[in-house]
Formats: sequence, structure tokens, C-alpha cells
Amino acid sequence: MLDRLEDDEYSYRRKINRHYPFQDEGEWELGKFLVENLTQTQMIKFLKLKWFDTRERPSFTTKDQLLGWMDSLPCFTEWKVSKIEFSGYKTVYPVELIWRDALEVVKQLFSDPIFANHMTYAPHIVKVGNQREYGDYMSADMAWKIQDYLPVGATQVPIILGSDKTHVTRITGGLEMHPVFITIGNIDSEVRSKATLRAWRCIAYMPIAKFRVHPDYQSILQARLWHKCMDLVLANLKAVALDGCFMPDPNRHIRFVFTPLVAHARKVDPWDLDKFQKAAKAVDLSGVHMPYWRDWLYACPSVFLAGEETVGAHELDNWFIVQHKRVGTRHFTKGVTHVKQMTGREYREIQRTIVASIAGATPPRFVRAIRAIVEFIYLAQHPVHSPETLQSMQQALSDFHSYKGAIIEAEARKGKKGVKEDFFIPKLELLQSFKGTVQQLGTLMQFSADTTERLLITHCKDLFLRTARQSKDFTGQCVHLLNCQKSMEIFDMYALLTSHGVPLVNVMHAEEEEITIANPALAWVSCVLPDEVKLVRGPRPVRNHFLKGILSGDAQTAFQVNVTPDYNSLSPAEISTKFILPNFNCALADFIARSSSSSGEHTRWDPEYGRYHTWNKFRLQLHSAFQQRVIIPSRTVQAYPPSDDFPLGNCDTILVDATGINGKMTSYVAQVRLIFQPVVRRGSKLELPSYLSDPLLYIQLFRFISSPADRPELGMWTVERAYTQDQNGNRHREGVIIRVTDVTHAVELIPVFGETVAKDVTSATCLEHYERFFLNNFADKESYHTFSTEFA
Repeated sequence: MLDRLEDDEYSYRRKINRHYPFQDEGEWELGKFLVENLTQTQMIKFLKLKWFDTRERPSFTTKDQLLGWMDSLPCFTEWKVSKIEFSGYKTVYPVELIWRDALEVVKQLFSDPIFANHMTYAPHIVKVGNQREYGDYMSADMAWKIQDYLPVGATQVPIILGSDKTHVTRITGGLEMHPVFITIGNIDSEVRSKATLRAWRCIAYMPIAKFRVHPDYQSILQARLWHKCMDLVLANLKAVALDGCFMPDPNRHIRFVFTPLVAHARKVDPWDLDKFQKAAKAVDLSGVHMPYWRDWLYACPSVFLAGEETVGAHELDNWFIVQHKRVGTRHFTKGVTHVKQMTGREYREIQRTIVASIAGATPPRFVRAIRAIVEFIYLAQHPVHSPETLQSMQQALSDFHSYKGAIIEAEARKGKKGVKEDFFIPKLELLQSFKGTVQQLGTLMQFSADTTERLLITHCKDLFLRTARQSKDFTGQCVHLLNCQKSMEIFDMYALLTSHGVPLVNVMHAEEEEITIANPALAWVSCVLPDEVKLVRGPRPVRNHFLKGILSGDAQTAFQVNVTPDYNSLSPAEISTKFILPNFNCALADFIARSSSSSGEHTRWDPEYGRYHTWNKFRLQLHSAFQQRVIIPSRTVQAYPPSDDFPLGNCDTILVDATGINGKMTSYVAQVRLIFQPVVRRGSKLELPSYLSDPLLYIQLFRFISSPADRPELGMWTVERAYTQDQNGNRHREGVIIRVTDVTHAVELIPVFGETVAKDVTSATCLEHYERFFLNNFADKESYHTFSTEFA
């Protein structure tokens, strides 16, 4: 794709000056900044500033000259405006469609060198053991079915559409529209799922017209207008689905391709609206007699319209308010019933703890229904499916339907008009098709509507803020800005690569052993131009603590503490006082004795007179439970001493693997109270043994008192504080010292609240006040998978 710039009419000038028509890189960046961030009026004011009277002006002296230069940059998929009319039906304002040819956009996506290492061209079957796995579209059944109908050697370019009804413009004159996006199934779903990586492209801004008809017919005509516009935008794609065409891929190989529609993330005279609408409603149809997919080969709406994804208000709020705050997790400081706008993020955060929170305050059948639907959601979001996970997903849905009557009985199903006694919810019925959809098209997360919602922000809303908001010229301004935006994006990458003599084809074929960079553009530039990565937009790589951090014995977990400790050179007495750990000395002596015995390493270092550095937190990093090559962001584990805000300390909980009394590895749940490391005084020749050379943790243990099988409605482990007695018969929390490398996971404990939250409990004290807790397996998708498959 980028090499097409070398065929441009000004390419001979760019051999001398890579940033032509701009003088140099600095002037190019200034011009790009002005166009991307200022309106035309603001550009005029900027260029007339007196500041330029004493300083060198840019070579473009006017707004029109700057915009003219931007217009001269190559734009391979130009935007245009078309007037749309319906014979016999007039609109309040003229209907104008802003669009570009979807086929040209697909060609650009298919040949983009940025995605060279993230493309799949042929259907394949993945098997782990004897089980087939369903991941991206090319691993599913539909890819094979379509491939069987194509000529030998042909490549299918699966078309995925997305649209959102949120209006991106509300300007004078009543002009409204909403965008339609496109991507291709050849690009890995990991890349497609992130809106900022530009794997989705906008192809149209659909007009929302108001017809001069009776209000009863307004929606049916608007729906027909939408499909008529889609017909125009997608016409060439439909032709290629039938006859095929030749396209270059990112490596410049020419392929014969076909473009089937695989996903869209939505007899009476049809023009006799009164009769037609009544007939359509009688059979639950929308009234659109010419849907855009009617002549698109291989397109079947039953396949490509894939799915996306009782307590008093005061008490419900209290449960969320008093939950322990973990770094990286949303905490509802004022509860959940006061949230003004519920987005997908808020729903995700609520479902994370709702099951454990309501246990004990609602009937078991009610809890079972809620748990079943949350479990279904978590299973449906798996990035890879197998027959086993699909069966589990079906079972969870079956359980929900078996127990949903408890929700009706509790009068917890409510609508705008009060209590409802049914579950007539279209999206609930849609869940029945999820298993078949996964088998046909692959994992559901690649078609998530969350991405489309995010695209509105990354691709659309900022753009329209730069228009002059005059309806008579609004569409013209939009087209100009859209063309400029795409031209600048392509030219930016071209100038960056060519100015450093880098080939325009992405030849970075070697795959990393561990994946930390989800941004293809960043991965490419970091390989060929590591000093220029700051110029690449989009998400940054996950920090890889496996490179320089402390590794567990099996190298599956990495740990990191800051170079500078939070407290330097504390004595045992200072630690015992500051962190309220009266048995610190005994626990450390016991740890040294055990470690010395098992390792054979002995030391003359005396812990009673030793000094210790301490930290308030450490980071723990794992590989994804779903894809072992993928490194997930690290989780912060806190161990703050008591303070005014946290009178009993702010300490998180973890899962530890350690050798039990029987000599076998056993899992424990514990709370981290102290992160520390012994230090040798300066000038001392004493060397610490290996078991004292890495950070250590003082932890307080919990013991398991019930398993998921004991409370099938909840399906969670229950733990309680472990206590021990000293020589004087005093009861203390059981505390031990372990190496940081014994930690396997950061976990979340939800107190067993019962029917109400105890008085005077806050989020700062809930872990210290309660004795019994649920080990929350819905804390996140990784935790759910771990507790479902590995933990026992």
C-alpha cells in the first residue's frame, strides 16, 4: 500500500525532500497539528499572530495554502457526497450520504504492511489433544464451507461490518448521521478488537432523515433509507463476492479474492406503507423489503447477524461501597444505584462481584440464576473455544432458565412501569444461538459491539468538532477533513520509513517468543526504527517484567519491586511496631530454620540484629491462561502499614503454593502484611544465603472451610481467618514468612456479608472486620479460567 506513494505525481520531488511539499519534518508536524486540532477560523488566527513578526514563518502563509498542500497528498480511498431521494416521499431536509467505496477500503486494509504479521489467508483446523478449538473466523466452519465454493487457490476476504446508532453530529439545520465501519476477518481478532489500532475503517456516515409522512411510517422509511445507502456503499464488494478480483496482500503477493459478508455487529405492495407495515408487523418483520444483503453471495442474516455480548437499593449500594479497593479495579464509592449512565464498563464491574455480594441476602435459587448468567457471559467471552467450553456455556444458560423463576418470585425483574412477570427479552433469546455462532464464525469476542462503541470516539467524534457547523457547507467540510485525515495518516508512516531508508514492505517475520506488543504499527517500527517508537500512536506495549524481574521457580510468574524501598534499614522492633506484627521475629526465625534445613545453606547472619528494607507494594505478572505466549498486564499487590486513612493497613490477598505438612504442594489463600528484604551492613563480608537474597513476604493465612460443591448455588470456595495461640494462651492471626516467588496469583476476597453490612465497616476495614470470605472466581476472566480449570 505505502509503495503506491512512489507512483504519485510528486514522487520525484520526494526523492530529494521526503516531506514535500513541506520544507522538512518539523514543518510537516506543525501543519499536521494545525489541521488535526484547529478549525479553519482558528488556523487563520494562528497564522496572523504577531509572534511571527519576529520569528521565521512556515512556508505556508495562509490557511488555504496549508489545506491545498494537504489536498495534494495521495488519498487512495476518497470520500464523496451523494444525494439520496425516495420517489413519492419527501424529507424535511435534503438527504446527503457521506461515503467511500467499501471495496477500495478493503483493498487498502488487505494490503496494509502494518498488518503483515497479523494476517490469515486460508481456513484451518486447530486441535489441542483430541478437541477442536474455535478461535478467529478462519478456524470456524463457515470459512471451510465458503472456501469449498471458491476456485482453487482463491482467497476469501471475510467482510465484518459494524454500525452504531449514536449520532455523531447534532448541528444546526437538523442534519444527523451515524457511522458504519468495516474490517476484514483475515486480520487477527486480537488486533481487530482494539479500536485504536486502525484495523477498522469508517466507510459511511448514514443520514438520519425526517420524512414528511405520518409518524407511524417514519421508522419504516428510515430503515429503507439505511439499506438503500448501504446498497450504494457496498455495491462493489457484492460484485467481488460473486466474481472475485485481484488484490495485493501486505507482502505484495497478488491474490484472487472473494469478499463474503460474515458478520454485521445489525407479498404486499412494499410502497403501500399502510398495508405493508401491518403485514410486516404481523410476522415480526421490520418492513424493509430490499435489505442490502439480498444480492450478496454467501450472505445469510441468520449467520452474519452474530450476537455481541433482588435487594433493597440501600443495601445493594452498601455491599459495593465497603468492598476492598484493589489497584486496577473500579470501586463504586457511592454504590451502583446512583450511577447516572450505565455503560458496558459499569456492567462488567458490577457482574464481577455481584454473585458473591448477594449470597446470604437472597434465596439460593436466586443466587444460582444470577451466577448462571454471569458464568455464561464469562464463558462466551473466551478468546478460544472447544467443545468442552461450548458445552459449559450451554449448561450455564440451561441453569439460568431453570432458576430464573426465582427472580420473578422476588419481583426483581422490573421495567419502566414496575414489576414484570416474564422474561420476554430479545437479547436473551439470542443467547440460544451463541454455540452455533461460535462453530460457524469463531469466538464471539471478535464481533463485540464494545469495539464499535469505542470507534465512535477514536474515529469520529473529534473530527466533527473541527467543522464550522454551518449546515449549508457541512458535508463539504466533512469530506475535506476525512480525506485530509486519511492522507496524513498514510503520509506520516511513509515519511517516517523512507526518511530512514527502511523498506516499505514489512519484512519482520520472526515471531517473538512472548507477546507484549498488541499494536502492529508499534511492533514494526520498534523493530526497524527503535528510536522513533514515540511517533507511533496507539496502545503502548505491556511492560515485560519477565526480562528483568524476579522469576518463580517454573518461570511462569514474574515479580517486580521498586529499586528504592519505601522504608530503609528498619530494625525488627521498628517493623513489629509500624506494621503491628508482634510475632515477626519468631516467624522469620522459623522461616530461616525451615529454609536452611531444606536447602542445606546455613548463615551466621542474626535476624534479631539485622536490618530490613520494606516496600508498600510489588507487581505480579503472568502469562494469559488462554494463550500462554501472551503476557498480560501486571497486577499490583499492596501491603501498606496502618495509617490515618487505613487504620489497620491496606493489604491485598494472594494465592500461595507451598509445601504442606504432608510434603506435597498445597495452595493457600493469604493476606500480605509486609514486603521486606534483609540487608547486610556496609563493609560486612557476610553473604546472605539464596533464600534471603530475594524479597520476602509476611503473610497471614486463611483456611478453606467449604468448596464450590458445598454451595452449588454459589460455586465458590469459602475461607476464614486462621488463628494460633501463643505460649500464654493468647489468640493471634496465624502468620508466616514466605519468599515472594511462592505467590502464584493475586486474588480477591469478598466478605460473607450475610443479609446486611455490619455497621461502621468501610472499604478500608472490610478485610480486617470480617472473618469469612468468598474466594471470588469472577474477579476477571483470567481468574475465572484459572479457578475453573487449574485450581483444586
